[in-house]
Amino acid sequence: MEILSARVSRLSESQTLAMSKRSRELKAKGIDVVNLSLGEPDFTTPTPIKEAAKKAIDDNFSYYTAVSGYLELREAISRKFKRDNNLDYSADQIVVSTGAKQSIANAILSLIGPGDEVIVPVPYWVSYLEIIRLAEGENVLVKAGIENNFKVSPEQIKKAITPKTKVFLFSSPCNPSGSVYSKKELEDIAAVFAQHPNIYIISDEIYEHINFIGKTESIGTIPSVKDRVITINGVSKAFAMTGWRVGYLGAPLAIAKACDKIQGQITSATCSIAQKATEKAVSLDPSITHPMRDTFLKRRDLVLNLMKEIPGMKTNMPDGAFYVFPEVSYYFGKSYNGAAINNATDLCFFLLDNARVALVPGAAFGDDAHIRFSYATSEDLLIKAIDRMKTALALLK
Repeated sequence: MEILSARVSRLSESQTLAMSKRSRELKAKGIDVVNLSLGEPDFTTPTPIKEAAKKAIDDNFSYYTAVSGYLELREAISRKFKRDNNLDYSADQIVVSTGAKQSIANAILSLIGPGDEVIVPVPYWVSYLEIIRLAEGENVLVKAGIENNFKVSPEQIKKAITPKTKVFLFSSPCNPSGSVYSKKELEDIAAVFAQHPNIYIISDEIYEHINFIGKTESIGTIPSVKDRVITINGVSKAFAMTGWRVGYLGAPLAIAKACDKIQGQITSATCSIAQKATEKAVSLDPSITHPMRDTFLKRRDLVLNLMKEIPGMKTNMPDGAFYVFPEVSYYFGKSYNGAAINNATDLCFFLLDNARVALVPGAAFGDDAHIRFSYATSEDLLIKAIDRMKTALALLK
């Protein structure tokens, strides 16, 4: 008799977490591993945010809050949406959750049921597909190749729409490709959905402030679709607050109420102290994020220049986030000591074993001809990692 539910059996383990776990296991054995598998800034939370959290503790802000977050925080997020994104979400249209991942899950569970289809551009963030499966929905994948800077076209989206399509889910800036959709590209996509009034758009903008080409544009500002856009954001990436676990969404009121209803039966509100810290974070001038953004830009350029010395590494120019997503099929069919490289997953394990560098295979993001390389670490470690990779890859014949 099967003990676990079919729901659990359908889910896959997060490969980013799996690679990080294996890296930690090797480190625990005293092996020097450079872990480039996790998307986590190596910066510390800005001092004003930490001070706000300390004050919340001293003020005994230690009781339950409303499920969606306390009112002052949601009002601060409402002002942030208007200030930074020109989005009009009132406080009652905002739900604060335990990370942007929960915000996405709340939105998907609110909209998707058995047989409903969600269009997802490839490459995608690792958890999108599993959350949709958890909701018993169907993933409809649209591949955006490196030749198109990993951005899907309106024509591709049109072809993917069926009578069962309920949601279009995408990120900009994108994890893992770093691609950023322009205002014109978003307008062209919105024009497709303007013809399909029953389809909702979930726009994941968690990397909003790590954008190397200017302001991140929000599809929720486009009049023809604005009433059907759910905007996902949070403080983990831009403010180096991954462990604080705070994300949020702005949504049409009925969807926001549904998300509150779901969250109320699963976690209730997120940590009250973290909420106070987040209120401070979203109220700060966005320029506080610029030093970290500028550091990531410098690292991106360093990584791309170093990767030019490695044969067969084909990359795009990431415009945001802190990842490179190189195409590595040049190495497929090669081997070393009897171990064959058939795909990017094989290559990642080869590099972990022979270069002591932890990466994530592209299969986690929908394309196993690629690997994801996070540059959210020091320049010294990046130089060490790429040098090790170059040496190890030269062994493959």
